[in-house]
Amino acid sequence: MTSQLVLDVVGLTPRLLESMPRLRAVAATGFQARLDPVLPAVTCPVQSTFLTGLPPAGHGVVGNGWYFRDLGEVLLWRQHNALVQGEKIWETARRDRPGFTVANICWWYAMGADVDWTVTPRPIYYADGRKEPDCYTYPPGLHDELTARLGPFPLFTYWGPGAGIASSAWICEATRHVMTTRDPDLTLAYVPHLDYDLQRYGSSDPRSAAAAAELDRVMAPLLETALGRGTTVTVLSEYGITDVSRPVDVNRLLRAEGLLHVYDQDGMEYLDPWTSRAFAVADHQTAHVYVRDPSDVPAVAKLCAALPGVAEVLDEEGKAACGLDHPRSGELVLLADPDAWFTYYYWLDDDRAPDFARLVEIHRKPGYDPAELLFDPADPGRAKRRAAVALLRKKTGMRYLMNVVGLDAGARAVRGSHGLLPRDPRDAPVLLCSDPSAARDRIAATEVKDHLLGRTP
Repeated sequence: MTSQLVLDVVGLTPRLLESMPRLRAVAATGFQARLDPVLPAVTCPVQSTFLTGLPPAGHGVVGNGWYFRDLGEVLLWRQHNALVQGEKIWETARRDRPGFTVANICWWYAMGADVDWTVTPRPIYYADGRKEPDCYTYPPGLHDELTARLGPFPLFTYWGPGAGIASSAWICEATRHVMTTRDPDLTLAYVPHLDYDLQRYGSSDPRSAAAAAELDRVMAPLLETALGRGTTVTVLSEYGITDVSRPVDVNRLLRAEGLLHVYDQDGMEYLDPWTSRAFAVADHQTAHVYVRDPSDVPAVAKLCAALPGVAEVLDEEGKAACGLDHPRSGELVLLADPDAWFTYYYWLDDDRAPDFARLVEIHRKPGYDPAELLFDPADPGRAKRRAAVALLRKKTGMRYLMNVVGLDAGARAVRGSHGLLPRDPRDAPVLLCSDPSAARDRIAATEVKDHLLGRTP
């Protein structure tokens, strides 16, 4: 079994491949297949399916986050690998091949995974509130080796208004370094660049094609090194991003109906999941609705179904049909119209929004917020000036808030989203492989694990 490099190029589709000749060349002597994702087609569930071969009902990762009922908290973007249930690909491989080695470069749920080398974003949270870019590595000595070679992990180009090519370039070079110095049997690398402009501007905007071409150039040295070493290269994507124009405020509806409750602190409103009868954890074009009293489920389902922008409400039967019937799922799961996506917003007056709503704060928001990719569209110049002042305060050791994210104006400016199963093959995820021996036209996300293990269907 030759060594393998698996590149998760977020958002890669046949439409974008038209601007990426170096990636297309991977399949020139191998093959290209349409990849069918699981629902929801978002990062954490799909990656977990790739690595376990199970749908969300089997591995338990029902979204990029969910309501942790035993904690009474909504938590997104957790990192502990123990959250992923089921046997991972390296555990399966080691049964047949003891000593099988694995490197994980920025795939999700990296912390605590039983792999040989790990690199994952991990900011430094200082006691005075400052947040500085950094990464976690295992073994620990790899940290100083990578930062001496590449500089600190560029966190602020990995997510937020400044997100751009620098983070993907760092990841590609870190991957190349680990491959050439450690020679893993399996190297997993997550390359995020296409997530940014496609959500900012939509897949049909020329800037998205330009981002694809830019990433193609940045990935060239990694591809050349891998193929030159005789490594089998697999390039895949979790989802395709499509154009949207409508944010849908599920939680505001639930609040207006008296089902969602908030509590007040210092003039700000916070979601109160402990007393709410129903609330939604928004995640791109899907939303888990948690309903405390089972007798309320039919009424909440009817209410959500009537909300413009909601295409479908999955009950227990619907979740089972989609492979989402897991205890972590909401009592209901909402699917958006193709041109719509769900906000997490629950306040009715922007003056009452919590301070973290205007920040890039992926861990405190009780739902996903793509507006974090944009300087406040209501006044981007002023938002950038606030950012400059915050950076100055940071450099002088003072406390600061990087309050640059728009609220309703930010939501209305988002032009791309994902989460639904693809309608157009040109917008579907894709799998490219340099090895023609397992060639096929179509592959399901649940079959990727077996493909990487060399098991033919």
